[in-house]
Amino acid sequence: MGNWATREVLGFDFETTGVDRFNDVPVSYALVTVVGGVLDSTLSGLVDPGRDIPAGATEVHGITTQRARSEGMPLKDAVELITDRVVSASRRGVPLVGMKLDYDLTILDTVSRRLSGHGLCERGWAGPVLDAVVLDRHHDRYRKGSRTLGALCAHYGVDIEHAHDATADAVASARVLFALAARFEELGEADPYVLHESQIAWHREWAEGYDEWRLGRGMAPMDRRDFIWPVAPAALLAA
Repeated sequence: MGNWATREVLGFDFETTGVDRFNDVPVSYALVTVVGGVLDSTLSGLVDPGRDIPAGATEVHGITTQRARSEGMPLKDAVELITDRVVSASRRGVPLVGMKLDYDLTILDTVSRRLSGHGLCERGWAGPVLDAVVLDRHHDRYRKGSRTLGALCAHYGVDIEHAHDATADAVASARVLFALAARFEELGEADPYVLHESQIAWHREWAEGYDEWRLGRGMAPMDRRDFIWPVAPAALLAA
């Protein structure tokens, strides 16, 4: 079968109105096609979220409400476009790659369901997904320190320009995954669909351990939806 990193992958990233994946919405997106480790094409743009962008979110990604309204694609049109591309990649068996994709995919699924009545699976999406943070946590689980995209880029020697720009983040996360595949041979040689199923279990294992750690320090338990990767259902009770 060969190494998936030598074939086509689709990088994906959102910048959003906030960090609540069940209630916040995109303000920009990027879908980057990489073939054989080389950037082949980029589809990206601004999105008019149909609501004000909080100042805190603008401080992170630099996109203001005024700019999103004047330059952005209507939210419904953007979600339709992105969903079509993500579903098309899935039907062709092209891995969707990125960083913490349970955030981006849950937003896409939730907003799509809200606007059209149909989520990703109903539209024909079935993976596979390769998530840099899930794979890094599993294959280098005892390494201390942060596992943000910036931290992973530094650890794996990946340059990232304009962090919190959707295109830059999508490209950088794909390169982190290529670096992971190069460092851990069994990861690169694995079937992406097998990896997808494995990541469901690996993420849950991590979440259970992290939740236990939180409870042991008197902190609130995690939202039960945070145990589910890569698409968490909004309707699931939070606790």
